[in-house]
Amino acid sequence: MQNQWNLNDHVKSILQKSNHLNHLKQLQSHLITLGHSQTHFYAFKLLRFCSISLSNLHYARLIFNHLTSPNIYLYTAMITAYASHPHTHANAIQLYRNLLRQSSPKPNQFIYPHVLKSCMGQRGTDLLHAQILKSGFGQYPVVETALVDSYSRSLGNVGSARKVFDEMSERNVVSFTAMVSGYARAGDVESAVRLFDEIPVRDVPSWNALIAGCTQNGFFSEGIKLFRKMVVVGLEERYRCNKPNQVTVVCALSACGHTGMLQLGKWIHGYVYKNGFVVDSFISNALVDMYGKCGSLKQARKVFETNPDKGLTSWNSMINSFALHGQSDCAIAMFDEMMKFGGDVRPDEVTFIGLLNACTHGGLVEKGYYYFEMMVRKFRIEPQISHYGCLIDLLGRAGRFDEAMEVVKGMSMEPDEVIWGSLLNGCKVYGRTDLAELAAKKLVEIDPHNGGYGAMLANVYGELRKWDEVRNVWRTLKEQKSYKIPGCSWIEVDDQVQQFYSLDKSNPKTEELYSVLESLIGFRNEVKIEPYSLIT
Repeated sequence: MQNQWNLNDHVKSILQKSNHLNHLKQLQSHLITLGHSQTHFYAFKLLRFCSISLSNLHYARLIFNHLTSPNIYLYTAMITAYASHPHTHANAIQLYRNLLRQSSPKPNQFIYPHVLKSCMGQRGTDLLHAQILKSGFGQYPVVETALVDSYSRSLGNVGSARKVFDEMSERNVVSFTAMVSGYARAGDVESAVRLFDEIPVRDVPSWNALIAGCTQNGFFSEGIKLFRKMVVVGLEERYRCNKPNQVTVVCALSACGHTGMLQLGKWIHGYVYKNGFVVDSFISNALVDMYGKCGSLKQARKVFETNPDKGLTSWNSMINSFALHGQSDCAIAMFDEMMKFGGDVRPDEVTFIGLLNACTHGGLVEKGYYYFEMMVRKFRIEPQISHYGCLIDLLGRAGRFDEAMEVVKGMSMEPDEVIWGSLLNGCKVYGRTDLAELAAKKLVEIDPHNGGYGAMLANVYGELRKWDEVRNVWRTLKEQKSYKIPGCSWIEVDDQVQQFYSLDKSNPKTEELYSVLESLIGFRNEVKIEPYSLIT
């Protein structure tokens, strides 16, 4: 027994010092010579180290395949390894099927969450749900929580997820968080907030699930309010464990970037240092993105330069920040610097969207063509709809409509609203009413209930003096009760985000706002002011 304990300690010690596959192979050879080639305990240690520390799933599977009778813990370890990587989910399902074909071992409650994580679509989840109920593990909280998560990932099937959640024998903060995430994933932020308020005892992941959900669905102000609330709650003695972590900070910085809340973004930057966060690439990239979107390009560059581990995301953030604010030369110079940087950094589709946007803002047509060709020919990146949109916008702004239409005809996918919208904007500038009519018609075909597109088409017909068509368009819009998405903008006042919506009179200070706007413009009698309202 003493020798066994010594060997266990020896194996543990070697694995702690190992960082290469050859080290693992040497230990494996040593165990084989000692007659432990089929010992489950050591096989489990080797498999876990290979899959987690070395991320070598191929060799981990070789270890598993050479076991004559792996137990359920080894099956679970291998399936967990596959489930941890999106591109190997099919391997996890296949191995689970192999397990079912054998009489022994039998699945247990710990293997199902990892298999569910690998399920593709609702049908797969339904089939596994039936097997779980048949095996008698349907009432285990860990399995029920995994079912909630799996259903909510199945194309937003939040209804089935909620049904499982409501029928759970025992709910805890993990199951509540899974359901909140499900609602957020489906875009139902209102239901996510309501359920979050019902959580008896919240933890950091539950806060993060809702804050991330708000940010990802465009509810930036709500996400920021939740972040502020979480900071205040975390200061209370009994809720110290609920202080924001790295994920919270990144979500809050994203919301700040989208709303232009530079002062709050700076405060979060200080909060990161004050609270001892490790400023890794994850936080550094979020800071660069926030400063860049808020227009503080010098600060964005400063954070970028202090990042010792500049990955592709870091470079893309800087290129897109310069492009967003019309600094085309700086964006291109940043790309050139990235290409000289070398290493594993290689441009991707996001890089070229930034470059094409930079060329658009700078009117650099030939440069835009050059980067588009470079993307396709040199880096073998298949153009996406966003790349075509950038190129057509670039050509439209330059008045090169024949070339723009050639690009549209040569696309490998159907043009979307961005494509036709970009073409229409260029046509307005250069008076190409013929193409403007085509673009406006296409926009109406794509979204016939969008009143904004209908109004654009009516205006084009008006310029062409096609008055019958103008009347027909307005009649159709009225009959369909078409809507027009109101314009919206944000402003930061006293560390609070204020939202302005066009044609909204719901704010009690509406009259005061109109008065200020009219006094600023100075043409109260001559100019009809379109009403705006402040939504706090």
